This record gives sequence, structure tokens and C-alpha cells, in this order.
Amino acid sequence: MAAPVVSRMVRRVLRSSIRSCNSGAPVTQPRPGDPSQSAAEELSRRRQFLREHPVPFSAFLTDSFGRQHSYLRISLTEKCNLRCQYCMPEEGVPLTPKVDLLTTEEILMLARLFVKEGVDKIRLTGGEPLIRPDVVDIVAQLHRLEGLRTIGVTTNGINLARLLPQLQKAGLNAINISLDTLVPAKFEFIVRRKGFHKVMEGLHKAIELGYSPVKVNCVVMRGLNEDELLDFVALTEGLPLDVRFIEYMPFDGNKWNFKKMVSYKEMLDTLRQRWPELEKLPEEESSTAKSFKIPGFRGHVSFITSMSEHFCGTCNRLRITADGNLKVCLFGNAEVSLRDHLRAGASEEELLSIIGAAVGRKKRQHAGMFNISQMKNRPMILIGG
Repeated sequence: MAAPVVSRMVRRVLRSSIRSCNSGAPVTQPRPGDPSQSAAEELSRRRQFLREHPVPFSAFLTDSFGRQHSYLRISLTEKCNLRCQYCMPEEGVPLTPKVDLLTTEEILMLARLFVKEGVDKIRLTGGEPLIRPDVVDIVAQLHRLEGLRTIGVTTNGINLARLLPQLQKAGLNAINISLDTLVPAKFEFIVRRKGFHKVMEGLHKAIELGYSPVKVNCVVMRGLNEDELLDFVALTEGLPLDVRFIEYMPFDGNKWNFKKMVSYKEMLDTLRQRWPELEKLPEEESSTAKSFKIPGFRGHVSFITSMSEHFCGTCNRLRITADGNLKVCLFGNAEVSLRDHLRAGASEEELLSIIGAAVGRKKRQHAGMFNISQMKNRPMILIGG
């Protein structure tokens, strides 16, 4: 346990030094009421200090293969205002009783714990996170966490145009919008609800407010929307989008089979036939995406190749479900209830030991598409996309 203790001690010392350490200039005490010493500016200085003085990464969030998990996805709700075919069965799924879901205080407590240990990116998922009444307040509270650089949301876009100005002010700085078709009638078939124009309104509101790129998640399914690949790519000519084509993945209730999946290579071949000048972009560290750009286009396209070419070796993601379970792998069915330990009065050190043990058991890679399709796992809506 020596390494985690030292890591936390160093992190605390560095954070306590932020007020007194800078680039070498003398420390000036702020005058009461001085507007230049606002809380926002103070937080900005602290974050800059942490960027320039990296601390040892937590041993609790490092697995046995050396992967450091700096990205946490938190599901805010199991509820959704759509019924996407690849996410949940048409009849819906039994939802967890409210008393068994994480409270806002529990969500924020766990977020603080993970950020203290080195998580610098949190994405809010669901269900549909933007139907949670206190989502703006949650973003604002997360924005105050020292060391947290990115707060993102994955949304179906239905409520985005209405809420985004408040979310941006609260500190939201990354957006993924799920959109699987550009045809309104097909949209209703895929999601089993209306709302296409609201999603497009949300997408354009994000661009208007300066988000760049706005990521568009498109699950590609044979016989349903693979004929729209070129139309999606064409959007990137004039818009700052990252259109992300996602291989169709198996989860409980989505009736996955191999024949429905369109592989990354097949999609790429389709794009190259239309745009042979398509250029591969450098891959970012721990990225799940293979990205490409057409010269002269404002945006770019990416492929999430979870099935045909897994990226387990660089995975840095952990998930907390809406009912408080920690999942170390999207495709694994092993879960640990952090909620139960929280409510039993576990200390921070005890929680870290539980988290560290779960992370330490993470496997080198997932079991492969055919084994995953036979494995009992939650529907995507109960995991958090």
C-alpha cells in the first residue's frame, strides 16, 4: 500500500502549494473584493499548476497490465425518452427502484474520490443524462474539482438546444450526440419515437456556442443505415463535426448478430471509393477512435472498432452505473457495488481498496465478439453508453 499512500501525499502537497507557488514571481495577497481574484480565476490558476506539475498516478487506478484509468463515465439515470433498437428492447427494461440509485451527493462524492486519484475526464451518460432535473448543478459541482480537465456528456440531443447554454456556463466542455440517420422517417423507426428535428437543433446549437468538434455517434447497422455513410461524411465538409461510426455491438435485448455488423474496414473502403484522398490522422494516446480527414473539410470522421479491432491495450476507461456499480470493462459482466459500501459507511481508504481490487482484476482484453454475444450482460441503457 506504500505506493498509493505516497501518491496521495504528493498530490495533497502539490494542491496545497498552488496558492503559494507560481512561475517565480512574488506572491501577492488578494485584496478583499478585488474582482481579479474571482473564484473562477483561482480555479483556473490551480488547474494550470496541476497541468505543469504532474503528480504520480494512483496505483488504485492502475491495472496489472500498467493501464492507467484516467477517464470515468458516470451514468446519471437509467431512464430515456427514446427507445433505440441497439440500446434496449422495444418493450423497455425493468428499471432500478429510485431508492437503489445513486443520489446526487453519492455521485459527487465518488467523482471527487476518482479525481483525487488521477481521473481528469468525466463523461455523463445514461439512459439520457439530460432528462435528470439536476444535471446542470451536477456539471457545476464537477467543474469545481481540481485536476478535472474535461466534463463531457453523451446525449440523444432531444433536450440539448434548451439546456446547452446553462450547461456550458456550468462548465460542460465536450459533447457527443447520438444520431444514426439523417432521414426523419428512419430516425423514428430506429429510436421508436419522434424528435429528429430537435436533435438537429441541438447539434447546431452546440456549433453556435463554439463546441469544436461536436462529436456525432452513429451506430452502423447493415440493412438499416449503412447506405448513409457518405451523407454523414459530407456533413464534415462545412461543419466542425467528428462523425464517429461505431461498429454494432452485442448487449442484452438488442438482438445482435454478426450479419448486422458493418466492419471498420468495410466502412473505410466505402469512404475511400468516394474520397480516395482520405487521410489518416495521428492517433491520440488512449483514444478508442481511428480518425480520418478529407483535405479541405472542416471536420473529420472516426471509427470505433470495438468488435473487429479492439483497443483494449490502451483502455483507460472505468464506468459507474446509475445504481452505483463499478464496471471496469464495457463488455465484461463483473461489477462491484460502490453504492453498498458507501451506504455501509466505508471510509475513503476502504473505498479505494475496493476500487483498486476491481481495477486489478481487469483482463487484458475482452472475450471477442462471438463470446460477448453469448455472455450475460446488461442492456446498454443500464450500463451507461
